[in-house]
Parts: sequence; C-alpha cells; structure tokens
Amino acid sequence: MADPYYAPGKHRAAKVDQLFSAVAQHYDLINDIQSFGLHRSWKRRVIQAAGVQPGDHTLDICSGTGDLAIGLAKRGAETVGLDFNSEMLRIARNKLRTLTPPLATPALRFIQGDALKLPFAENSFEIVTIGYGLRNLASWQAGLEEMKRVAKPGGRLLVLEFGKPDNPVWRGLYFSYLRFFLPVLGRLVCGDAAAYAYILESLKHYPGQKGVAAKMAEMGLEQVRIINLLGGAMSINFGIKTLNAQQISQPKERVAVVPSSSQTAAE
Repeated sequence: MADPYYAPGKHRAAKVDQLFSAVAQHYDLINDIQSFGLHRSWKRRVIQAAGVQPGDHTLDICSGTGDLAIGLAKRGAETVGLDFNSEMLRIARNKLRTLTPPLATPALRFIQGDALKLPFAENSFEIVTIGYGLRNLASWQAGLEEMKRVAKPGGRLLVLEFGKPDNPVWRGLYFSYLRFFLPVLGRLVCGDAAAYAYILESLKHYPGQKGVAAKMAEMGLEQVRIINLLGGAMSINFGIKTLNAQQISQPKERVAVVPSSSQTAAE
C-alpha cells in the first residue's frame, strides 16, 4: 500500500508540507523516542564538524523545530533557520523565545521559504546545514546545488540524514525497525501511522550517504567526506565550496569515509 505522504514529482512539496503539519506538535517527542535521545548528540556532531566561529553567517535549511539553528547560534554565529512549514516554524520560534539564557538579538531568526529557491544571494554564508530535510525535497540534487550556491567560497556544507548501512545484517535490522516500529510509534503518539511509515518509503527513493557524497564530489566540492553514525544508520555528509568553484569540472579529492563507532554515535 502506498504511503499517503509520499509522492514523487510536482506533488512532493505539498505532501511533505501536509506531513509536517500533522506531526509538528509531537515532532520533538517522537524524535527523542525513536532515536533513544541520540538525535541530540548527532546534531551536536554536525555543529562540531561545521567548525563554527563567532560572527560566521550560517543557514540551516529545512530547519524544522530549530535544533540545529539554535545550536549554531549558541556558538556565536549569525544564523537563519529556513523552513517551508508554518507549524514547524511556530514551534521553532516558541522554542527560541523560551531559551534560558536567551540568545542575543539578532543571533537567530526563522523565516519561511523554499529550500529549492533560497531567498539569498550567491556567496552569503560560511556554513550551510540541513538536518533530515534533503531526503524530503522534490529534488535532493537541486537542494545540494542551492546549498552550494549560497555558500561562500570556502564555506562548509553539511547534511545530516538517515543513512543506508553497508553491513547487510545491520541494514536489514535497521530497515525492519523503520518498517514495523516507527508506524506503531506514530499511531500511538500522534494518531497517524503513515506519517512515520513515510520515513522508510522516502529512504527507498534516496541514495543514502554514498550517493550524496558522489554528488558533492561531482559538484566540485572539496574535502568531501562521510561521517557515519550508528553503523551508517545515520550519517553526516560534508563538503567545502572551492575558492574557484565555477572553474572546477572534476573533483580534486576522493571521498573519505569516517568509520562508524560507538563513540561516534554517542558524542
């Protein structure tokens, strides 16, 4: 049976918007339950890998309830969190207002916008991140191209996303968890099993960390690497926009894979 929230092509954005409107109220709670709280450490790992410096201009795309954007801003970056779903943005803004201690203004602002048509000029940000959003775009390739466009030369691009483990046994166990447990969790917590069955359905149509790394290298990004988390069940893709990106037609470096370990998953 087809997942009601997954649709390829021109209907993708509307379906994803409908999905996140349905789960927004319970999104953070379900993330805590389904990842056993590990999603918080994975987001911290993204921020660590980004190498944030005070005064950096950073953009978090598909910002959702704002965890990555808030984490970047706490490191002293001037941050924009962008999402196209109004309910997720409402929760992110509420979260920002209740932070203790509060962030200095204008360290962080949340705006509504399209990840495939970013409302920013070329070469605007030192860091561009996306957490659990690339897989949901109508074209993940176009999403990466937009991230590169708005990054400054030397800027870092980071993608945190569900992965596809290399180990076939672990991959089978992991996909079974996504297939059977998450829909039950979705039904119990937000009354909608299909909203979390969507994760596996969308992952089937996503190339995983190796496909994203290959695209980053094809785009001419430097220092492309994969940071595997939890045996590759989650992953961070990393790349740097070259100083002369317009002239580069071939990748300069091979893709590096950071081995997964229990320490990596728990940081």
